Amino acid sequence: MSFRSIVTAALSLAVSSGAAAASAQTANPNIAKLKNPAQLTEKAPDVFRARFDTSKGAFTVEVHRDWAPLGADRFYNLVKNGFFDDARFFRVIAEFMVQFGINGNPAVQAPLREATFKDDPVKQSNKKGYVTFAKSGLPNSRSTQVFINFQDNDNLDSQGFAPFGRIVDGMNVVQKLNSDYGDGAPSGRGPDQARIQMEGNAYLTKDFPKLDYIKTATIVAN
Repeated sequence: MSFRSIVTAALSLAVSSGAAAASAQTANPNIAKLKNPAQLTEKAPDVFRARFDTSKGAFTVEVHRDWAPLGADRFYNLVKNGFFDDARFFRVIAEFMVQFGINGNPAVQAPLREATFKDDPVKQSNKKGYVTFAKSGLPNSRSTQVFINFQDNDNLDSQGFAPFGRIVDGMNVVQKLNSDYGDGAPSGRGPDQARIQMEGNAYLTKDFPKLDYIKTATIVAN
């Protein structure tokens, strides 16, 4: 092959790779909206359902806005705009809960991580199958991370964790999500959340290949 042919082939490969990267970035038509959380302000219906198709099967969350209106609104906007698509179940602790809600693309996750919202009063208990936003020990620190209770965890109620929905179909799927890694570092063998935030799915795919993941999450009719 001549030098000119080699250069032409290299340029073609670069163009092709760039197009593929651009295609991946635009696969979700709402990616620009997710990068600007100020646009995620749509009010959720009083009751709605979200279907999660995962690597283990499907489960459905039924959300009740009167349980935790701010949490319901944030969850609705995240699901509707494809935030959870391709996200990993990165913290799975048997007989406790499964946690998810860090986008695989750090450029999408970064602005949402800082887009915290106010706490809701706790009106429902963290019973088995109930779905709740995670938060730090600080008030009004919820953003995008969510957990599903594997058992009754009513001890979380007094800590301000306000359930906004419950699993109405597919709890058996939830209970099959891979828990080999357990809690996250440094407490367990699981992923370091700081690295997930910075490196996204590239880090998880390489170092934690057995993690289950969400294929797509969509709003469905009741």
